[in-house]
Amino acid sequence: MDELSPKVQNQIAQFQQLQQQLQALINQKYQMDVQAKEMQRTIDELNKAPADVTVYKSVGSLLIKAQGKDELLKEIEENKETVDIRVKTLDRQEKSLRDRYQQLQEQISKSFGPGAQGGQAF
Repeated sequence: MDELSPKVQNQIAQFQQLQQQLQALINQKYQMDVQAKEMQRTIDELNKAPADVTVYKSVGSLLIKAQGKDELLKEIEENKETVDIRVKTLDRQEKSLRDRYQQLQEQISKSFGPGAQGGQAF
């Protein structure tokens, strides 16, 4: 990399950092998606349960009897809304990072001349 101009070296460093940021964001979004799906399954099961069912909620490593099905359902639905908003925010951040990633990839490719395309695409 010593024969490359400082500008190209900087672009490559930014590109590598962007790759890492994008991968971390994708992992975080995946975890949030899993959490949202689990919450939705919980909501679906609570909706199927009779009104007088005894329900428990997990608090740390304990299971505690909940005040009631409706209260617990409301709490889970509110938490799911928060997770859904976070997923949408991560989607926007991912799009922005992907756009910047593509721009840097094109700039670096131009620096190496025609036919010098490569790199890992996300």
